Amino acid sequence: MNLGVVFALGFAALATLVLIIAWRGATQLIHPPHRRAETSPVNYQLDYEIISFTACDGFTLRGWFIPTPNPQGTIVVCHGYTGECSPDLEYAPLFHQYHYNTLYFDFRGHGMSDGNYTSLVYYERRDLLAALDFLRVRGIERVGLYGMSMGGAIALATASLSPMVVGVLSDCAFAELCHIVRHNVEKRHVPRILAGSIGWLVVAIAGIRLRANLFSADPIRWVGRIAPRPLLLMQAANDDDVPIAESQSLFAAAGEPKELWLVPNATHRNIESVAREEYRQRVIAFFDKCFIANHNLASKKSQ
Repeated sequence: MNLGVVFALGFAALATLVLIIAWRGATQLIHPPHRRAETSPVNYQLDYEIISFTACDGFTLRGWFIPTPNPQGTIVVCHGYTGECSPDLEYAPLFHQYHYNTLYFDFRGHGMSDGNYTSLVYYERRDLLAALDFLRVRGIERVGLYGMSMGGAIALATASLSPMVVGVLSDCAFAELCHIVRHNVEKRHVPRILAGSIGWLVVAIAGIRLRANLFSADPIRWVGRIAPRPLLLMQAANDDDVPIAESQSLFAAAGEPKELWLVPNATHRNIESVAREEYRQRVIAFFDKCFIANHNLASKKSQ
């Protein structure tokens, strides 16, 4: 057997292995564990309403709406990948205290909502737009988006699609899905050059199986369209799931006004444990600024 044949067989074997790994990776990516609610607004002694609404492609999404007296705005909270919305209810008393309504819901394939798959951003934009439509029908016209990890990515990729959005706060969101897959492959000690190919293939195969161009929904392609609405990116400096480079890329691509808060010693979605008071102060201050700026702009237009 000559060297050329050996090389060809070896390459074919490697390519087959990479495709098998990518197919399995795509399966894991789009079919996360389906977790159920860990708690409910009852635990926080707040008035609430159990809600459901339907995305444009027929998925029923479920969650809670928590009103507050004399609201100065409404915040839609977007949960992370493989999770569900109930852990984020810990922020409900904070928003309630500062007179913000909050809407919590599970994206498709998560928690209480319909579906057995996720696209991480592509189809979930429909879910978030359905949540905004739900609020609009109730007479709510101004909304802030507060997203964690995957939820932050969805918020970044959706904000420019709705004039209702007055600002976006994203906590540890990714810029490009294939980068995150590549990063997780590298953590398994796969060489970077091979990990990059696997990462791209995982996303490509997942997109084919979901009949969607997942690359087209990457937040890096949409974040620049959020301006002139305010944007706050929060990023944990020791994030082992979403590297700092993702938030730095998003920040560079975004328009003004924008802010990037890098938090030393914090890990993924764990900024609050490192800087609890500052985290909460920044969240409220950001949305106060968003709604005041939007109100002032609306007043000028009406004059």
